[in-house]
Amino acid sequence: DAGPTVITAPFLFRELYELFDEQLDDHLEFVHLDPYYRFYFSESDEYFNYRASIEDTKSEIERFDSEDTQRYESLLAESKSIYDIGFKKLVHRPFVSLYSMVTQIPALLRLKCYRTVWQMVSKHLKHPLIRKAFSIHPLLIGGNPFTTTSIYALIHYLERKWGVFFCMGGTGKLVSELEKLMLRHEIKIIKNCDVKRINQKDNKVISIDTEDNGNFSADNIVFAGDPEFCYRELLSEKSVTKLFKPKKTYSMGLYVLYFGTKVKFDNVAHHTIWMGKKYQSLLHDIFENKKLDDDFSLYLHRPTATDSSFAPEGHDSFYVLCPVPNLQGDVNWKIEGQVLADKIIEALNQTIMPNLHECIEEVFWMTPQEFKDDYRSIYGAGFSVEPKLTQSAWFRFHNQHKKYKNLYFVGAGTHPGAGLPGVISSAKVMQELLTGVEVGSGESNDSE
Repeated sequence: DAGPTVITAPFLFRELYELFDEQLDDHLEFVHLDPYYRFYFSESDEYFNYRASIEDTKSEIERFDSEDTQRYESLLAESKSIYDIGFKKLVHRPFVSLYSMVTQIPALLRLKCYRTVWQMVSKHLKHPLIRKAFSIHPLLIGGNPFTTTSIYALIHYLERKWGVFFCMGGTGKLVSELEKLMLRHEIKIIKNCDVKRINQKDNKVISIDTEDNGNFSADNIVFAGDPEFCYRELLSEKSVTKLFKPKKTYSMGLYVLYFGTKVKFDNVAHHTIWMGKKYQSLLHDIFENKKLDDDFSLYLHRPTATDSSFAPEGHDSFYVLCPVPNLQGDVNWKIEGQVLADKIIEALNQTIMPNLHECIEEVFWMTPQEFKDDYRSIYGAGFSVEPKLTQSAWFRFHNQHKKYKNLYFVGAGTHPGAGLPGVISSAKVMQELLTGVEVGSGESNDSE
């Protein structure tokens, strides 16, 4: 199961099934996790559990800084203010004209969107480790907390309001059930078919050509991959307008290490954020210098903590996601893939997974090179363009092509951005553009 593994805003998935007069619970089981994440700080050998309830979370914070327990309330309140505007009113709104962006400037200024996530978190929390814990959310969507606009701090309240869930059977099960939903409603799916060109005529896209010399005509085309790849390789044109031509910056690359163990590590949570000794300097090396640092931080996923079907009885299944430079850096992944695997396994062996060396099996990995080759991601960037202020909303790839009005974009590179629920929300934006019917946040479909 290649992920992603964190599901928030479950009402969006329920809404999707309801559009077909079906119920999600008849096909999928979303399990509410607690803790949402467990942080391990390698510099001090300490744990922090980000819990499902506010009181439990405050109790965890108190172990580090009693005054930060009250400051957390103010952080949560500001995150809610951003959520009330950013998610409820902006996330599902199309930004296809400059005017649509200009009208939102007053709201964005009130939310102080010119600040970074790190600046916003640091305003409220004082303990250096707790600051780290509550500023990592941009990394889940490909951004650097020190450059990502504080609008994305809405993710914290999104988690607090709706919870963090795991889909039993994993993302593979989720994809499989969505495929079955489509087939039940007679939606044709063609697999293993590589698109090589999108054809245009009279300011419209009319068909796609495939590598096996197939041709499919269409009234509308929706592209769900990296928009930059579509513009460069399928349309053979530049992707930015003449009005606004900044140099685009891309998200970090991802190194994903998969392995099993012949014993169970019951002390390891479903989601663990393993923090290295460096933070800001590490992220600067990844995003700005594009170099592989000696230090690293990790997201460790243990699905067997919740779903035993992921491994044989008495065994565990894991994957580790490690932020690394994208392919704009000069990293030889044919060599560094093995080197980094060894370093990560040793770090886990020395800290939260003792004796890992003796029980690890089925080790393999993906590097940014695979993201480029297998997923057509420009520079192997795991989340398309970076979610900075100047690459958000109207400044991000539009959900509708400027010239070819029947060509639409959904997914991580478009508005509103990467991750779940971001890519699902991009489909709601596209729906409004395609049908002309305004859609809301969908929150009424679920309860707190």
